[in-house]
Amino acid sequence: MLHIVDHGVLSGVCLHISSQLGHCFLPVTQQILRVNKTQQTKMEYEWKPDEQGLQQILQLLKESQSPDTSTQRTVQQKLEQLNQYPDFNNYLIFVLTKLKSEDEPTRSLSGLILKNNVKTHFHNFPNGVSDFIKNECLKNIGDTSPLIRATVGILITTIASKGELQNWPELLPKLCVLLDSEDYSTCEGAFGALQKICEDSAEILDSDILDRPLNIMIPKFLQFFKHSSPKIRSHAVACVNQFIISRTQALMLHIDSFIENLFALATDEEPEVRKNVCRALVMLLEVRMDRLLPHMHNIVEYMLLRTQDQDENVALEACEFWLTLAEQPVCKEVLCVHLSKLIPVLVNGMKYSEIDIILLKGDVEEDEAIPDSEQDIRPRFHRSRTVAQQHEADGIEEDDDDDDELDDDDTISDWNLRKCSAAALDVLANVFRDELLPHLLPLLKELLFHPEWVIKESGILVLGAIAEGCMQGMILYLPELIPHLVQCLSDKKALVRSITCWTLSRYAHWVVSQPPDTYLKPLMTELLKRILDGNKRVQEAACSAFATLEEEACTELVPYLGYILDTLVFAFSKYQHKNLLILYDAIGTLADSVGHHLNKPEYIEMLMPPLIQKWNQLKDEDKDLFPLLECLSSVATALQSGFLPYCEPVYQRCVNLVQKTLAQAMLHNAQPDQYEVPDKDFMIVALDLLSGLAEGLGGSIEQLVARSNILTLMYQCMQDKMPEVRQSSFALLGDLTKACFQHVKPCIADFMPILGTNLNPELISVCNNATWAIGEISIQMGAEMQPYIAMVLHQLVEIINRPNTPKTLLENTAITIGRLGYVCPQEVAPMLQQFIRPWCTSLRNIRDNEEKDSAFRGICTMISANPGGVVQDFIFFCDAVASWVSPKDDLRDMFCKILHGFKNQVGDENWKRFSDQFPLPLKERLAAYYGV
Repeated sequence: MLHIVDHGVLSGVCLHISSQLGHCFLPVTQQILRVNKTQQTKMEYEWKPDEQGLQQILQLLKESQSPDTSTQRTVQQKLEQLNQYPDFNNYLIFVLTKLKSEDEPTRSLSGLILKNNVKTHFHNFPNGVSDFIKNECLKNIGDTSPLIRATVGILITTIASKGELQNWPELLPKLCVLLDSEDYSTCEGAFGALQKICEDSAEILDSDILDRPLNIMIPKFLQFFKHSSPKIRSHAVACVNQFIISRTQALMLHIDSFIENLFALATDEEPEVRKNVCRALVMLLEVRMDRLLPHMHNIVEYMLLRTQDQDENVALEACEFWLTLAEQPVCKEVLCVHLSKLIPVLVNGMKYSEIDIILLKGDVEEDEAIPDSEQDIRPRFHRSRTVAQQHEADGIEEDDDDDDELDDDDTISDWNLRKCSAAALDVLANVFRDELLPHLLPLLKELLFHPEWVIKESGILVLGAIAEGCMQGMILYLPELIPHLVQCLSDKKALVRSITCWTLSRYAHWVVSQPPDTYLKPLMTELLKRILDGNKRVQEAACSAFATLEEEACTELVPYLGYILDTLVFAFSKYQHKNLLILYDAIGTLADSVGHHLNKPEYIEMLMPPLIQKWNQLKDEDKDLFPLLECLSSVATALQSGFLPYCEPVYQRCVNLVQKTLAQAMLHNAQPDQYEVPDKDFMIVALDLLSGLAEGLGGSIEQLVARSNILTLMYQCMQDKMPEVRQSSFALLGDLTKACFQHVKPCIADFMPILGTNLNPELISVCNNATWAIGEISIQMGAEMQPYIAMVLHQLVEIINRPNTPKTLLENTAITIGRLGYVCPQEVAPMLQQFIRPWCTSLRNIRDNEEKDSAFRGICTMISANPGGVVQDFIFFCDAVASWVSPKDDLRDMFCKILHGFKNQVGDENWKRFSDQFPLPLKERLAAYYGV
């Protein structure tokens, strides 16, 4: 039986054409589709097709189902011509609804072509045509063929979503009346259309524009939960489900009756009904936990059963329940008594199904020579550069990079039971922590050493899934498990090797914390072999895992750099398209991790030729430039002077990319019909690579800047509508300010007002980079910064006092305020009292560095100018001073002077009372370092 899976996908029908044919269809010779003047007034009743025209259109519909692409192209062209005739669409609805002698796929195709036309041109349809189509739809919603009913339903919802719910007032009442029809086809067709309307137009249905039809529709839907037909029951639940998340008033009034009806359907024999019941309960968990709590024990028991449902779609919906429940505060209390049953169910769901293995070509061990098809390659999105401070704990804070999430087999990137079970175990491990282990360890022992590869593979996935939540409890077992996993890296099954790469990356932090020869060296050796595996999935997993290991190990990798580069460079000659993109990432991460240690002639000679070769091969409009530019940016920053021989062509191309994109954007703004919107990611990535060059080469970039128009281009980028473009241009401004301020200085009067207007904390990264750039500029400008203080100071003080401001932004704001105070104390010191407390707390955790140094010099200078401003919060200043490990001598003198000055001012007695409030470590540190 043919059925519609989804709004535009007809399974079982050769319908790929509808998408290929685009929105228009069938042209014939011009004389056929003339419209009679007398016909146009009462089209809906009197329109009759011209027989010859009808035949030509049917012929075209038949041809459009041909697999031959040149035939399809011809059809496409004819269709586009036909679209010029107003009553072409009448022919299409006529074939769909009246031409019962035709085969169903052809009639349905006619309807889908009409649907595409409605999407694109409905506002241009003459009134007669649109009325004729609407009437035909309503008359035929109960067609005896499920395929035709579904196509009519799609057509109705497409018209409705074009804003026509307001202009088609009889639609909803009519469909609701048809629900009561004795005829099954009519009831099912109307329900199918209503379900699609509820999905596509939920918001407008719950608004005053339509006089709130849901007040009638929802009680009506609830009546059908007990209907004798499973298809109708399923439609009814699906319709109501559309209104749970939005907490629609009309549903909330009937919430108890809704839940009661859901419980009644819990054991329905129809999988689609069970699936919709599970979906409803998952959503109710988020919005009406209060109503579910009294029944929670039974709901959990029910969901345990459904997570093991024979129908995988039902099992998947039920499995979402655990993911959602884990986010609720009651999770622990509700689930603790069920863990012994739940954990085995989730673990069991983590095995590959037979269909997964077929889809993943699990029996294909070597495929490295097979080129990738383009749809294998997921679109890449560049993440713009954000400037952050280094912390005591190491690394950069607040890196929201989730590269290690549970995406171990993204070729079936469809969400499936395996992924959902693994994600649920991951979040539950984060809720229950080590309390999960008594239920898991006995299972893990059995799985990890199982002779069947599918079961062993699922055990390795389980081990990876719990890594974050149960790390503390797992430490005991890791000395035994890590060597076992390293052995599994050479398993004969590619799917076992690839999952092992991922799981090991989840324990990389622990591996790196141990003596390097014990685990790091064997792990690295085996992972590098896997990077050169004969299987593409294993290459990909190994490359990603190695990037994670690089981030954790940082300079621990320096002794092995030659060996690592040998492998990564060899992979260049071996990898197909998709994995090359991941290889760039691994090389970029290596450069970030080992920094200047990469700047050795023998390493540069290995690494640069293949990168530059790729760089020369790629055209300016090729999106593969993104990962390559990101990679080169990291490499340039790491190599510093070592990058000089390569910098000129790279610099020039980046400037050209920015210039090209800006020019195209101007053309598009002037003539949007003539010119396409440019992809601004090219410009963003280029700006970020220029930042990397400026940071790596420092003053050596001066000549290149002098010979280019980069500052003019930056002035435009800093005013771009797209936040990411501004974000990257402010990062570049800061880096050029540090590298060659002589070229930036003439533009400061133009740049400063723009920086001032971008101090908007709603756009965190833009605001962060603008703030950082202002700080760098002030250090270079010195006292000449004075005219610009008023443009930025009030915003900065507001940001530092704002609740919930992210740490990176707070730190950069504090540093910039300190730097402004350092160069212009008279302007900034009067406001000291308004920012001193948050200023001190934001900077106490960052490492000693140049930026922290200049900021603290600024605060000391301001305190000397306005000592009264610090009196109330002096304890915070003391704490911030104590956070320094080794300040420069003259800065230490400044601290001493302020601390002793304060102590002398208040007298020994008061100082003692004051310092007795200090936590002991602070008291001891100040006494030891500053003698107070």
